[in-house]
Amino acid sequence: MSDTDTTPEIIATAGLARPAEIRIDPWGLCHLRAESLDDLFFLQGFNAARDRLWQIDLWRKRGLGRLAADFGPGYLAQDRASRAFLYRGDMAAEWTSYAPDARAIVEAFARGINAYVALTRREPERLPEEFRLFGTEPAFWEPEDVVRIRSHGLTRNALSEVLRAQVAPRCGDATDLLRKNLEPRIAPGHPGGLDLSAIPLAVLDLFKLGTAGVLFTPERLAATLAEAEAWTSVTDLGEVVRDAAWEGSNNWAVAGSRTATGRPILAGDPHRAHAVPSLRYLVHLSAPGFDAIGAGEPAVPGICMGHNGEAAFAITIFGADQEDVYVYETKPGDPDRYLYQGEWEPMRIVEETVAVKGAPDQVVRLRFTRHGPVLHAEGTRAFALRSVWFEPGSAAYLASLSTMRATTLPKYRAAARRWGAPSLNHVYADASGTIAWFPAGYTPNRPNWDGLLPVPGDGRFEWAGFHDLDAMPQLENPPEGFVASANEANLPADWPHAERPVGYEWLEASRARRIRAVLSEAAGHDVSDSTALQTDVVSMPARRLRPLLERLPADGLAGPGRALLLAWDERLTVESGAGLLSELWWTHHLKPALFARLIDDPALRALMQPGDVEGILQALEAPDARFGGDPHAGRDGLLAETLVAAFADAAARFGTDPADWRWGNLHHAFFAHAASAAAGAGLREALDVGPLEKPGSASTVMHAAYRGSDFRVTNGASVRFVVDVGDWDRSVCINTPGQSGDPRSPHYRDLAPLWARGAYVPMLYSRAAVDAASVATIRLVPDHP
Repeated sequence: MSDTDTTPEIIATAGLARPAEIRIDPWGLCHLRAESLDDLFFLQGFNAARDRLWQIDLWRKRGLGRLAADFGPGYLAQDRASRAFLYRGDMAAEWTSYAPDARAIVEAFARGINAYVALTRREPERLPEEFRLFGTEPAFWEPEDVVRIRSHGLTRNALSEVLRAQVAPRCGDATDLLRKNLEPRIAPGHPGGLDLSAIPLAVLDLFKLGTAGVLFTPERLAATLAEAEAWTSVTDLGEVVRDAAWEGSNNWAVAGSRTATGRPILAGDPHRAHAVPSLRYLVHLSAPGFDAIGAGEPAVPGICMGHNGEAAFAITIFGADQEDVYVYETKPGDPDRYLYQGEWEPMRIVEETVAVKGAPDQVVRLRFTRHGPVLHAEGTRAFALRSVWFEPGSAAYLASLSTMRATTLPKYRAAARRWGAPSLNHVYADASGTIAWFPAGYTPNRPNWDGLLPVPGDGRFEWAGFHDLDAMPQLENPPEGFVASANEANLPADWPHAERPVGYEWLEASRARRIRAVLSEAAGHDVSDSTALQTDVVSMPARRLRPLLERLPADGLAGPGRALLLAWDERLTVESGAGLLSELWWTHHLKPALFARLIDDPALRALMQPGDVEGILQALEAPDARFGGDPHAGRDGLLAETLVAAFADAAARFGTDPADWRWGNLHHAFFAHAASAAAGAGLREALDVGPLEKPGSASTVMHAAYRGSDFRVTNGASVRFVVDVGDWDRSVCINTPGQSGDPRSPHYRDLAPLWARGAYVPMLYSRAAVDAASVATIRLVPDHP
C-alpha cells in the first residue's frame, strides 16, 4: 500500500486481542493505537518489522552470531566474536531489572515482529529488496533475543585502556592526552606491576569485531571456509576508535521562567554513527493509560526519549567508566586455567555450533574467566573484558520501559534506578514546570585503581559494587533557569574522585560551552530558539585558535590564511570559505604535524587519531619543552608552517581565489547502505542516500563529525526533537534519512534534505491533530483460528 492511499489497509493477524491501528503522517511518523498495553507493544513490534525489517533482522543475526548461516564463511569469525559478548546470566534477574512487566512487553513485541515475518512468508512481495539481493529470509524472534544482545550498546573504556598502554609508556602521559584527554587531569596509575608495553593491540581484535557493523562485499560473501579466519580483521581499529570518540548527544531543558510562554522547553539530539536506515525510529504509542511519542531503536520496545503528555525526557551519554581489561597468568601447559588469589582457576568453556551457508556446521569454542570473555591469549597470558554488559539489567535503553511511563520527577528518578547501560545524563521537564538533570547507569566502584589501564586479573583489583543513584549529583529547578549536557565532564567541581570514582574520559566540551553560553543569554526562549541552537555551527575550537593566530606576523607567508581566518565569524556554514580553510588546516595539516613533532614512531602516530580536541588545544595554548627550547616560538612556527600548507592545499583543490571556497564542497553527508557494495548499480542507487552538503563539525552543536580521508560526515544527530512542554502539538522533530528502512517507501529518504539544512517537521501528539494530518492508515484485526 502506498503511504498516500486514503483507503485503510486491513490486515488480519494472529496474536492480537482487539483491533489496532497505525496512522502514518506525511513525514512517515507512525502513530500506533491499541486497546491494551499488550496489543500496543504487539503493534509496535509489527510496525517495526513493517518499516525496518531488514535492519532489525540483520541486527538480530549480527548480535546473536548468526550471520554465517545466511552469508557464508566470511562471517564465521564475526559470529564467534558476537557470541562472546552475549548476556549469559540469570534471566529471572534480567527480566525484573527493567520493569515489573518488562517480560510481558518484550514477549508482545516479539510476537508482533513474528506476525509480520509470518505475513511476509504468505506475501513475499512485502519483503524489502535486500532479502532478494542475498536470497535470505527474515527469522522469527524469541523474546530473549531483545535482551541478550549487548554488543550494540555503548560502554567505555576498554579501547582506550589498551591504546593508552601502547602510547603512554612510549611517549609519556602528556602526549597521550592528545589522544584522549583526562578530566580531571591525573597521572594514570600503573597498578599491579604489569608490563604495559607487552599488551598487544591484538587484545582488541575480538572486541572490535564483536561490536562492528556488518560489511558486505563480493569478496567476503565469496569467502570459503579455508578463508574464514582472514576476516577476523575486517574492522578497522581507527574506525572503531573514531566512532567511540564522537558518539555523544546534546540535551537541555529551559524553565518556564526563561521561555516566551512560561512553559518549559526540552530538546534532545542523540549523536551516533550515521546509517541507512537510521539507528533511531520516531513512533507514537497510545493505549488506555499510556500515550507517549518519541524516539528509540526499532529493535527495542518503547521509547527512550520524547514525552508522555505529562513529562518530557532526553538523554546524552554520561562518561562513567563501565569496562576494564584484565590480564591473567595462565598455567604452563594448561592455558584454560588462570591464576586467581593464588590458585589455578578453570576458565568456563562454552562450545556452540554455528550454521554456515555452503559449508558444514562449525563448532566455536569460547572461554570465560570470572570477569568476562577472553579477548586474546598468547604464551602464558590471557586477556579478558569485564563490562557492565554482563550484569543483569544492562540491555541498552531497555530501562526506558519504566522511565517513559513516569509523569513526575520522583517517579522518573525511581524508574531511572533501573538504568544499567549506557550510562546517561537524563534531562527532564514536566507540565508542572519542573526541570531537572541527573546521571544514571551502572557506575562501578573501583576502590584501589583508576580504571585507565589494564590490571592483573589475579584478584587484587575488583569492583566493589556500583554507585547508588542517591550518591550521584542532581540539579532540580536550578537558579540559572536551565539544565543541559553534551557529554562533557560535568561532575561538580568538588566531586570526591578518589572516594567516589566515576570516570576520567569525556567528550571535549566545545558543544557544552556553546550551549550554556547561548542559554545563559536567552530571554523569551521558544521552540525556534531551541531548533536554532540544535543546528548552531559556531566552532569553539576555531575561536580558541584566534589568539594564537593573532601572534603570527601579518606579513609572513601565513599572512593570507591568517587574514582570512581572523576576518571570519567562526561559523561553519556550507558557504564559508574560511571554514573550509580552518577545518582543512586542523585535520590535514596541524594535527598530523603536531603528532609528527611529538611522536617519532609512525605506528604510534596512527593510534592517536582522531585526536582529542581539548587535549590538542591545551597543548597548543600552553606549549612546553616538547616544542623546543623556546616552546612558544616552536608552537608559532608549527602553526604558521601548517597554515601555509593548508592555504596552498585549498588553492590546489578549489582555486586560488578564496571567495570560491565553500565548506560544503568538502564536507558532505553520504548514507551508504551496508548492502550497497554487494548490489548492482541500479539497486545501489536506490539504497544509498547522498551526498548532501553539511554544515558544522564534530565540535559544533550541530554535530557533524567527519572522517579525515574525504570529509564525509560519519557521526552526528539522526533524530532531533524539541518539545513544547504542555502544548505538545507545537513540538517538532526530524529523523534522517527517513523513517522507513524499505527503499521502496516514500519515507526512505524524504527527510534527509530537511535534516541537512537544519529543518524540522511537526511532532503531532493530540488525536485530532494526528487524524487531520494522516495520509495513510493500516488497521490490524485479530485473526482468530
